[in-house]
Amino acid sequence: MLDRRTFIKAGACGGATVLAASTSVNAVTTNPSGVGGYDYRLPKLTKGSRLLFLGDSITDMKWGRNERDRNHYLGHSYVYLIASRLGVDMPEAQLEFFNRGISGHKVSDLKARWQKDAIDMKPDLLSILIGVNDVSRGGTLEQWEADYRFILDASRKDKADLPLVLLDPFVLRSGRLKNEAAWGKWRGKVDKYGAIVAQLSKDYGAVHVKTQEVFDAAAKAVSPEHWIWDGVHPLPQGHELIARNWLRRVSVYLEGEI
Repeated sequence: MLDRRTFIKAGACGGATVLAASTSVNAVTTNPSGVGGYDYRLPKLTKGSRLLFLGDSITDMKWGRNERDRNHYLGHSYVYLIASRLGVDMPEAQLEFFNRGISGHKVSDLKARWQKDAIDMKPDLLSILIGVNDVSRGGTLEQWEADYRFILDASRKDKADLPLVLLDPFVLRSGRLKNEAAWGKWRGKVDKYGAIVAQLSKDYGAVHVKTQEVFDAAAKAVSPEHWIWDGVHPLPQGHELIARNWLRRVSVYLEGEI
């Protein structure tokens, strides 16, 4: 396992200035899955930053709609894992985390609730994982891209310099997708949606978390069933992979390295 050596120093403006050694772009690309350990640089985030996560059931994971119930308000997805890790590693930053994933949602559902669940939340960083429900019961790729661009444009119109993190939809050949016909159909569609996310990431200068690539590498290291039980929904260790790679990509992005 790579050794992570970091320290936090209070910045002159009250934000958290983070210095770190050892993480590089090469570290992200040479171990794409994070299986067997990982290294990450603490992200340079202003004190009190609001981090907002939107998506479908993979993000949702039963987050408590009553935010006064602090036991359950983040659910138990990768969002919870990211929040717990940064809460321990950089407590002086006093970051706020918000989960607005809703099970079953497609990108058109995000569009319909974007004002309330995204813009009105006034995030300082916005992370989106969407697409697998569109694969199973969505419309055309052209409409999917148009709806995705709509929500990104709306957020950037509200805050021009808003950092965006876009995660690829993903599947593995397990559970209901072990059948060759089902697998071929689902994976073929997911790859097309992933190509759109890659292009959107370039067009909007967003962080691109290549989640399908991560899970493909992890499946080769162990097995598909170890990470995703039904072809779509990650097990706890699958959510840990998402969290690890989200942290690594966001950290180097905020350093200006990608």
